[in-house]
Amino acid sequence: MSDDLPDILAGPLLRRAAPRRLVLWLAASRALELQLTLSSDEGDRTHDLSAATTRLAVGTHAHLHLIDLQLDDPLPLDVVIGYDLAYRVAAEGECSEWEGAGWRSMRDWGESLCYDGEPLPTLVLRSRYDNLLHGSCRKPHHPSQDGLVRADRWLSERHRDSAARPAALLMTGDQIYADDVAGPMLAAIHSLIARLGLHDECLEGTDIASGSELYARDETYYHRDDLLPAIRSTEALREKFFGGVRKPIFTTASAENHLITFAELLAMYLLVWSPTPWRLIEVEMPQLAAEELDRYRGEQQHIDAFVAGLPGVARLLAHLPTLMIFDDHDVTDDWNLSAAWEAAVYEHPFSRRIVGNALIAYLLCQGWGNDPDGLAEPLEACRAWIDSASASGRLDCERQNQLVTQLLRFTGWGYTIDSTPRLVVLDTRTRRWRSERRLHHPSGLMDWEALSEFQQELLEEPSVIIVSPAPIFGVKLIEGIQRAFTWFGKPLLVDAENWMAHPGAAHTMLNILRHSRTPQRYVILSGDVHYSFVYAITIRQRRNSPRMWQITSSGLKNTFPDTLLDWFDRLNRWLYAPWSPLNWLTKRRRMAVDPYYPERASKGERLWNRAGVGQILLDDQGAPCEVTQLGSDDCDTRFHEAHR
Repeated sequence: MSDDLPDILAGPLLRRAAPRRLVLWLAASRALELQLTLSSDEGDRTHDLSAATTRLAVGTHAHLHLIDLQLDDPLPLDVVIGYDLAYRVAAEGECSEWEGAGWRSMRDWGESLCYDGEPLPTLVLRSRYDNLLHGSCRKPHHPSQDGLVRADRWLSERHRDSAARPAALLMTGDQIYADDVAGPMLAAIHSLIARLGLHDECLEGTDIASGSELYARDETYYHRDDLLPAIRSTEALREKFFGGVRKPIFTTASAENHLITFAELLAMYLLVWSPTPWRLIEVEMPQLAAEELDRYRGEQQHIDAFVAGLPGVARLLAHLPTLMIFDDHDVTDDWNLSAAWEAAVYEHPFSRRIVGNALIAYLLCQGWGNDPDGLAEPLEACRAWIDSASASGRLDCERQNQLVTQLLRFTGWGYTIDSTPRLVVLDTRTRRWRSERRLHHPSGLMDWEALSEFQQELLEEPSVIIVSPAPIFGVKLIEGIQRAFTWFGKPLLVDAENWMAHPGAAHTMLNILRHSRTPQRYVILSGDVHYSFVYAITIRQRRNSPRMWQITSSGLKNTFPDTLLDWFDRLNRWLYAPWSPLNWLTKRRRMAVDPYYPERASKGERLWNRAGVGQILLDDQGAPCEVTQLGSDDCDTRFHEAHR
């Protein structure tokens, strides 16, 4: 029944924001009519959002509201603006008739989204992108604390100061882990699917006919890896799920609870962005073997801690303009790693559907809010598919397959923000430079056409901020290990995905950065690797060389194994020191790479292994003047140049 459900399930999330345009995302249990009141020193403005809102009924009691408000009169810059997203509820079955005449203000329903002393959430439209928060890799059941919760605490201390507010929060990949899900999280997902009546779907290429049949099988807890990865499975499981037919190939090592259906992915997004869905469900533990039961209980402690921090996460996302881009775990580990991987996965209907479902969920929950204009066409196709759901709540199978095909061919996931400096966000996952001679070798992160388009975005710009989910300038030792495993034909064992893994993509990217008509200052923001570091890069023997900074913050809620990273850091310093022959043999197009050093680090330490969120301050020329990792444990670390 819907009567005992709250109207608002998650949000609002403040997405792309500019003086003449505000984009917000909201999930509700009912179709809502919305209006937005903006309050500043210039007075109040109230906007009817009927024409600005796209509603998508993704379940019986689940409605996404995608809000794109374009303003005739620009909003003021660099001042605190309060906003009130008020609503009233549609009468049953009739979006044109509304229950009652009154509006529910956020003063009534959004108190938890406000900082102390504020009656409403606020936003600031910064005139310059000179203060940014950024991070990647947020795994709910990782034992570290949540970097987004730390960002909320940090903002709570300065939210009234418009000059101290970041221009944006950049989430640079792995906002969810679709391929690495804790048992308690999967159980919560299935409970929320039932509670909200999220639409069901058919499944092809497996003997499981539908999502609802999949959810009912306890044996799929901690055993979905027998369905997915490229490992030898038992005859019994292969017969049970695939009728003895060769199963699809996935590569993640943590796929025991890999998400499969569109409903599972939607539920995951609701559960990682809002505390409200957790209050609506009673999670029942599945039937598990003794070893799995111990694991489930251990994961439950980490999930409980994660859920406790979600009110702060929801508040942060309501206050900061937030831009996102996918990396592999938003879909599946090693997504599009090589041409051979693509052939194996996309030729099997089951694995093709899994990737497609993740892309549909990304489109609705992440991608559209970055670039509503660029994603208008796939959004319309998605809306038509969702609207075709039957009265029983089953999504049309053939239309779903057509939508998946359209999204797999889509080339517009990257985007540009005309800020100062300009922000260019790269899609390093779907437009790969495939190795044609060695299909199992890693593909380049962007192909020639995508790199050419990227260069056009840079021409004649004095400075630019680039979001590349994987660092363009990484740790040479780790790249060398990945190169060695690739040479032996085992790139999947070491996640061999870096810019230097494919000579064509690497050389083209480095040549773009060296081009005389491209910017004099580059700030490259990255994640992916589960540790943080800062490099300053110049071109040797060139007068007026452009200056570049590779700034990596990872992860929001993830870390690298401590001992292993410590050894990598030490060996990298020894083997690739300035005087080392290895360093001379591996120079990147005559580029000098100088590391920054984290405060309180041991002598020579360059890689910082703490969960948290990065903050970067830029000067008037677009160069970093302060780089800090805000630790999720409240221990902040500033990075300094070597001469300081």
